[in-house]
Amino acid sequence: MTDAKTTAARWRAALMAAVLVAGGGGYWLGQRDKNETVAGSATGDPGKILYYYDPMFPNQKFDQPGKSPFMDMQLVPKYADGSGANAASPGISVDASARQSLGIRVVAAEMGSLAATLDVTGTVDFNQRDVAIVQARSGGFVERVYRLAPGDVVRAGAPIADLQSPEWGGAQTEYLSVKRLGRPDLTAAARQRLRLMGMPEAVIAQVDRSGRTSGTMTVRAPIGGVIQTLGARAGVTLAAGQTLAEISGLGTVWLNAALPEAQAGAVQVGQRASAKLTAFPGETFAGRVVAILPTAAADSRTLTVRVELANSGGRLRPGMFASVALGGDTKPALLVPSEAVIRTGTRTIVMLEMGDGRYHPAQVETGREGGGKTEILRGLAAGEKVVASGQFLLDSEASLTGIAVRPLDNAK
Repeated sequence: MTDAKTTAARWRAALMAAVLVAGGGGYWLGQRDKNETVAGSATGDPGKILYYYDPMFPNQKFDQPGKSPFMDMQLVPKYADGSGANAASPGISVDASARQSLGIRVVAAEMGSLAATLDVTGTVDFNQRDVAIVQARSGGFVERVYRLAPGDVVRAGAPIADLQSPEWGGAQTEYLSVKRLGRPDLTAAARQRLRLMGMPEAVIAQVDRSGRTSGTMTVRAPIGGVIQTLGARAGVTLAAGQTLAEISGLGTVWLNAALPEAQAGAVQVGQRASAKLTAFPGETFAGRVVAILPTAAADSRTLTVRVELANSGGRLRPGMFASVALGGDTKPALLVPSEAVIRTGTRTIVMLEMGDGRYHPAQVETGREGGGKTEILRGLAAGEKVVASGQFLLDSEASLTGIAVRPLDNAK
């Protein structure tokens, strides 16, 4: 309890050392004599006291001077608006010694470059555009299945199953008979029939060379990747169009990143992106945004941004976690330090330096953030100076004295 009182007393002493001279609706913080006689303005003309208050608890008002019930210090008088020499220039006035005690730091708004980079997280998934479906082109049965199972990684051209199709044997016999007639037109028509039955060119060429029919065909993987489903089983009867296997390619993968909906406007299809995975420390994988899904997640209020990454060697495996940097082109912008921006929940303001130690709140509209800087879309002009340290105390006094915030429409 003693430490708390000591800390509070130190804060109070620091505040009492700062002499804040209000303009149209400000106040003096300084020493008061035992009769609470106060100099109200630069001309020495005392202002009318409205009430007394403790600056640490400004919402609590008192009719009489005395000690604060909250802190062991004297209450401070509150003067009516319009008194003093600076009434025509509303704002918060702070003398040089008080500015130094409060640590007020002023920075000019200036044009600069701000890259539209957002850091989000995501997970690796299969590229659903790189999928191959292996089907039976004609009715028959499975004669042999190679040693495969769902989840196995296969290369392009790897055998999956041997199929026996009686229909193919009959069509090949007819083709060889027509070929012996020596009629090129009829031979071409019979060959086209074999193609329409789904017979690969390699099988037709083999029949041409050997002159013998073969109703057996080896089904091979059209692409390299992971077997997702495998419906081929030895001895199973097949119908035309029946699916034997489904293969997902691994040449590229998708990275599904969760983007807060408030930042949806900062990301566009085609934008570059980079990913880092804990499995590969020190490496960065480059990609680009290929889609922004149209539905937002109701529980997390995020959008899914789909990034396509090259997957050399198949090292990126679906399910892996990654941190993603969504980067856009560097664009010129009016920038202020992010610490100078005060967000009240209903609007965003900054404290402007008006000159001669005077400060006034101004409403602004902000944009992107990055590197400790915030983009100002409306409400400020290049060269205007804003308070980057000590602005919250000035904003509290501006609210207490009822100083109107400069609206967006009145900005330079």
